[in-house]
Amino acid sequence: MPIDQTLPFTPVRIAVLTVSDTRGLAEDRSGDTLVARLAEAGHILADRHILRDDADMIVAQLHAWIEDEAIDCVITTGGTGVTGRDVTPEAVERVADKMIPGFGELFRWLSYQTIGTSTVQSRACACVARGTYIFALPGSTGAVKDAWDGILRDQLDSRHRPCNFVELMPRLTER
Repeated sequence: MPIDQTLPFTPVRIAVLTVSDTRGLAEDRSGDTLVARLAEAGHILADRHILRDDADMIVAQLHAWIEDEAIDCVITTGGTGVTGRDVTPEAVERVADKMIPGFGELFRWLSYQTIGTSTVQSRACACVARGTYIFALPGSTGAVKDAWDGILRDQLDSRHRPCNFVELMPRLTER
């Protein structure tokens, strides 16, 4: 989709959360990939954490970032599978005001192009929570690339046409 170069670019302040029981910052390749891509696109890394697969801990971190006016968007990696420890979608649902079902649908369609039917094991999802976007991605580097390159790069670019998530930000808390 087209980027209208005549429009000004608005950087988005993004917090990155990696959900993993096994990774630390030194091993967080998917988080590193996401941070590099958002910086390359001109956005601002507002914060970054790694938490274990614990729904209450994830919810607490999401609430903290939702309340922080310096954060516009949260992107999580990990915990979106179907095993018993995968709880990120449940945590996202606990803070959500409105789910964005098309995000997960489009992610799985894009992912199908690279990993085939294995994409059905992904529960990637997105929501708006008190004016903050939250996107939950699988924890693989390939999934982060699919989501960023295929969806988020354009939808988080204020110049993307015909529409984008950024232009809706001032209206997300309307009643």
